[in-house]
Amino acid sequence: MSSLILDHVNYIYEAGTAMEFAALKDINLVINKGEFIGLIGHTGSGKSTLVQHLNGLLAPSSGNIFFDGADIHDSDFDKKRLRSKVGLVFQYPEHQLFEIDVFSDVCFGPKNLGLDRKEVELRAYAALKQVGLSDEYFYQSPFDLSGGQKRRVAIAGVLAMKPEILVLDEPTAGLDPKGRDEILDQIAKLREETGITVILVSHSMEDVAKYVSRIIVMNRGQIMFDDVPREVFSHYKELESVGLAAPQVTYIMQALKKSGLDVDTDITTIREAKTEILRALKKEPS
Repeated sequence: MSSLILDHVNYIYEAGTAMEFAALKDINLVINKGEFIGLIGHTGSGKSTLVQHLNGLLAPSSGNIFFDGADIHDSDFDKKRLRSKVGLVFQYPEHQLFEIDVFSDVCFGPKNLGLDRKEVELRAYAALKQVGLSDEYFYQSPFDLSGGQKRRVAIAGVLAMKPEILVLDEPTAGLDPKGRDEILDQIAKLREETGITVILVSHSMEDVAKYVSRIIVMNRGQIMFDDVPREVFSHYKELESVGLAAPQVTYIMQALKKSGLDVDTDITTIREAKTEILRALKKEPS
């Protein structure tokens, strides 16, 4: 598995024109092997610009990006290899489906790596299984599938490239709660089984709190917070000031504390809240 380092990265749109806009400002990040990272921020905070730098779709206006110690924008760096190792799944990725059937669509990426047919098909089959899609759908048109199934196919197409870092930009946008949970549970299971690094861009604080072990908060092109979920969400007032929030359970715990129940207010998930509330109730005098 590989690591990514961003060193004083800046990115300016429309540089030198009246429309000049600094989308990223002095970004310094180390993305370690095997991490599950949540990337959050309001619209226009720089999240999507940042993730497009991770596999070289955008080049910094200044600063450097290193993959396994090599600058990805050196003239002799293999960008094709980078994009097979750092897989980016865009928001509404099903819009990129185009082949006649699901299996062919998932084969497209590894086929472009120059692999032989057997290896391509083995990778496609394994990737579809990793996202939990049943064999019965393999030879259906992707356009006949549900929204959640299309999303799984699109993610499988990236997984078939065998990336070491998987970047998911709002992978559950537009899905119902059941579809959202199924997709994210599958991704969490995949990370546990393979050790792949996952970067999840999301507007859902509940999703981020439930799955990730590290949160990066973007605001106006800069990193506002970079820490474990409990620490980041303890700054819920600051998050509110930039159009974000903590998970709803954090506010519930704050309210219980104010009402006199001696609970830990840094709780971020429902499971933690249940344990903590039961613990506090047992301490209460009868």
